[in-house]
Amino acid sequence: MKVVIFCGGLGMRLREYSENIPKPMVPIGNRPLVWQLMKYYAHFGHKEFILCLGHNAHVVKDYFINYDECVTNDFVLEGNDAPKLLKTDIADWKITFADTGLNANIGERLKAVEKYLEDDEMFLANYADGLSDLPLPEMVDFFKASDKTACLLCVQPNQTFHYLHLNDNETAVTSIQDTTDTGLLTNGGYFIFKREIFDYMREGEELVHEPFSRLIEDNQLAAYKFDGFWSCMDTFKDKQKFDELHAKGESPWQVWKEKK
Repeated sequence: MKVVIFCGGLGMRLREYSENIPKPMVPIGNRPLVWQLMKYYAHFGHKEFILCLGHNAHVVKDYFINYDECVTNDFVLEGNDAPKLLKTDIADWKITFADTGLNANIGERLKAVEKYLEDDEMFLANYADGLSDLPLPEMVDFFKASDKTACLLCVQPNQTFHYLHLNDNETAVTSIQDTTDTGLLTNGGYFIFKREIFDYMREGEELVHEPFSRLIEDNQLAAYKFDGFWSCMDTFKDKQKFDELHAKGESPWQVWKEKK
């Protein structure tokens, strides 16, 4: 299946890291966030990507146009000859780079790339900032069995917020809970859509607002609950957490690596 990745946001809360690097290109180790996500999908056989570009689109384009396979692959160098790669990362990937507007929302970006899906009846889609060790084939099987139009990943939020409960007069706190203790669930992305998703969309609408509300009304939105690793890079603090995991050799989202 083709994979649509939304790469065009401004990433305002990561600007303390860099104003010149769009969030999908923020590195974890020696490869950017969006590469980590694409590598995940490719591991499961989904190697046709449609990147919905916007803010600093040229940075994403330049990275892949000038992609250096030697950075993450073994190779042999003899004299002045070009390096002989012993394996490759992206040689069998097909990437469509689509300019979907600087200020477009997710719904508008998805609608803008509808033509690149061609006649596919089903496709995958995701934000460009969440990584997981989700068993994707199991989610796909779940979605097919549900016979619904759309499916999203359902995860427990991992932000360090506190939820408050107030008394009837809303003047005093009656209880306080960490986010992870509330039982609440959040949209983790990793969408699966049938072509009919476009029938639920209207011009200018944000995907998870009006279109998803219509899906819910028609009982056409499935949720795949997952309790494994899932984390989103939303702030510089989140980046530090990813960097720490990678530095310790604990990168659960890198499902393509052989387990030791």
